[in-house]
Amino acid sequence: MKKVIIVFLFILALFVGYLLLSDSKEITSLSSENKRIESQIADVKKLISKNPQYNNKIAFFIDMKIRSGKNRFFVYDLKENKIIDKGLVAHGSGSETGIKGKLRFSNVPNSLSTSLGKYYIGKHYYGKFGRAYKLYGLDATNSNAFKRDIVFHYYYDVPYKEKDGYICNSFGCPMVNKKYFDRISRLIDSSESDILMSIYY
Repeated sequence: MKKVIIVFLFILALFVGYLLLSDSKEITSLSSENKRIESQIADVKKLISKNPQYNNKIAFFIDMKIRSGKNRFFVYDLKENKIIDKGLVAHGSGSETGIKGKLRFSNVPNSLSTSLGKYYIGKHYYGKFGRAYKLYGLDATNSNAFKRDIVFHYYYDVPYKEKDGYICNSFGCPMVNKKYFDRISRLIDSSESDILMSIYY
């Protein structure tokens, strides 16, 4: 009987240890995500303070360290300092390295890659993917965005809800689900100034 109790206590200790370790990993992950977005928010606020052209209430952030099956497009309230919406977003097929979770980025035309950096969102137009918004790169890492036809648009194959694994890729554009796009486009259209988007890794 004593042996059974000892074995049971040992298994219980292992289980509790596993739960604590899992929680610790999750906290570490969330902490690193928070640090990345906090750094980007500070940079965006600094840019906005120097240029009244940019919206000082709302900004968009895309964290490319988060896998594509999870929410990584964040709508951030710059006044309340909180995330007010989030969704899935695809990255460019040229950013794939063959190693899951590891991406590369490029500003080169025809690379089909996502370009890191800050953008401002221009006017909408109607192209082969329907309604879309022109993106203008503000950094050396995304200065060719307009030339490369990198735009913010929707695509029906992008899921609306999170899923395990990964989602489809784009030709380098930040591409979202139609339902999510409609929600974001209302924010863009109602803004009297240009909204900034930061794509980071």
